[in-house]
Amino acid sequence: MTADAPTIVATSGGLRPGSRTRLEWSGLVHHAVDLAGVSGRAPRLVHVGTAGGDQRWFQAELSEAARVAGFDLTHLNLFPMPSVADPAELLASADVVWVGGGSVAGLLAMWRLHELAGAFRAAWEAGVVLAGVSAGSLCWHVGGPTDSFGPDLRLVTDGLALLPYGNGVHYDSEAGRRPLVQRSVAAGDLPLTYCTDDGVGLVYRGTELVEAVTDVAGKGAYRVERDATGAVPRAVETRLDPRLLG
Repeated sequence: MTADAPTIVATSGGLRPGSRTRLEWSGLVHHAVDLAGVSGRAPRLVHVGTAGGDQRWFQAELSEAARVAGFDLTHLNLFPMPSVADPAELLASADVVWVGGGSVAGLLAMWRLHELAGAFRAAWEAGVVLAGVSAGSLCWHVGGPTDSFGPDLRLVTDGLALLPYGNGVHYDSEAGRRPLVQRSVAAGDLPLTYCTDDGVGLVYRGTELVEAVTDVAGKGAYRVERDATGAVPRAVETRLDPRLLG
């Protein structure tokens, strides 16, 4: 099964401390799996860790988390070379593609070097749920604030733009991100921008934001758009689903 419409779950979350493993997949990832419509078998997840340099030790943690969750997890590595002969075929075979955090600038450069931008679009259009955290959220959008270039936040504006919006991640936990989003939208450097507190995910069907969900009580999502006075942030109704809680 695949989603019945192109679907993206763009988050500032996805992992939580485990009980018998160091990490577990959080409710946001389980929600992405639900949106893929999988039944009768283990959900197939492809993890793409390009933004973090394809760290094998971290992949082992995620594999343990997948075992606990009942997911069939495969890692797509690009360092030191692609881990499969046909990355596009692997992406197309997934129910959910989960992109990890790290350097969104490095991620985009490596994906373009390996000609994967079209493969992600094709998978999305075929109903594979694209999802991810931080860099794995920004990448689907036009762009947004990043620390890819150093400790002083800068904009990246060459995202895959499957979604025609800006994106702000870690909106409540990293003090510089909120003002940079608002300045950038006011200046016209970013279009309408959707932002997430830690623990919140944005669910898009096609290119329409259909809901914001959270697995952490009290967290929210925000819409920042330009008007005659500058950038105006507005809260987006965010659903706390008890089924997503740990």
